[in-house]
Amino acid sequence: MINIDCQHIIEGMTWWQLLIAGLLALAFLVQMFWWLRYFTGIFRYNRRFNKNRVKFNYEFPPVSVIICAKDEEHNLRNNLPVIMNQLYPEYEVIVVNDASYDNTEELLAEMKLKYPNLKSTYVPEKAKFIDSKKFALSLGIKAAQNEILVFTDADCTPASNDWLGNIVRNFDDGTDIVIGYGAYAKKPTLLNMFQVFDTMFIGMQYLNYSLAGKTYMGVGRNMAYRKSMFIKSKGFTSHLNLQSGDDDLFINEVATSDNTKIEIQPVSQTISEPKSTFNMWMRQKRRHLSTSGHYKASTKFMIGTELAFRTIFYVTFILSFVFGNCLIWALALLLFLIRYLTQYIIINKTATQLSERHYYFGIVAMDTLIPCINLCVSLKNLLSHGSSYKWK
Repeated sequence: MINIDCQHIIEGMTWWQLLIAGLLALAFLVQMFWWLRYFTGIFRYNRRFNKNRVKFNYEFPPVSVIICAKDEEHNLRNNLPVIMNQLYPEYEVIVVNDASYDNTEELLAEMKLKYPNLKSTYVPEKAKFIDSKKFALSLGIKAAQNEILVFTDADCTPASNDWLGNIVRNFDDGTDIVIGYGAYAKKPTLLNMFQVFDTMFIGMQYLNYSLAGKTYMGVGRNMAYRKSMFIKSKGFTSHLNLQSGDDDLFINEVATSDNTKIEIQPVSQTISEPKSTFNMWMRQKRRHLSTSGHYKASTKFMIGTELAFRTIFYVTFILSFVFGNCLIWALALLLFLIRYLTQYIIINKTATQLSERHYYFGIVAMDTLIPCINLCVSLKNLLSHGSSYKWK
């Protein structure tokens, strides 16, 4: 009797009901492939790590840590001592004073008396009109004495005194780039939950894609590469006209399937203070998203495919209840539940490994609202041609 009823229901379905059900099933299958294929690489990496199958270099060559600072006196005072007291045998720290108006220069002069390996340079007065972090970074790279360059920001603090050693241990003869994870401090606010989830999901993407041999970005808060590679690739020349891109566009250009490693242990992370208002977060996202249109075509296809089928899934899920019948409703609920449970397991397992907070029913809200926010920000960037924001 049940089989007869189902047969009658199927036979009575219109072509557009079948189309909705078919697109929903297709989007579900593509999404499941993406989540199980690309977003579980960190788990496999950690299994190898726990079995001592991840190879590290413990020779610890001398390195140069480079920090750009624009009116960052307060952050440098709080964070620089942690960087200067790393448990690493030989390193220098170069702070580039990017035409600051506060007392950054006086603070650096004071701290140099305490830390002999602290050095500084500055953006010349006549170059103040060049409002780009890339110019300041290029000065710091030029001043660096060592081959391996480690980058972080003035508003970041390493999670431990082993931060530098954990990043550098990944460099061997075939490694030119090491990308780490830059977390945000957790606060008991809704805005912070969105920022932390957004940061973690972006981290899930670029770290897992890198493990799959498809590295497309790093974060300037926590990454490292060889000075010789920077010089050979002519640095930021190809995108010097853009305000952003010192981390993602540069890595997008120079990373290959085998010259990049990741470092994700909690002691290797950096922690930044999150934005305190929605408008400040939006300005930050405008800066970050301004470079996405300049990625390689393969990168845009890879990221866009996941987002497109995510959108198709949610749209057809809603349409299933508007135009469907009981059989389509049951199918939609089943696929939604399977997808949600898959996300729940992978996101929270990743959160554990990255020392982030766990998410429950809020996953659906984050999964739908953040892409909408990103779309609005991208459209605003497109309409304004990215002319109304600065790196600091």
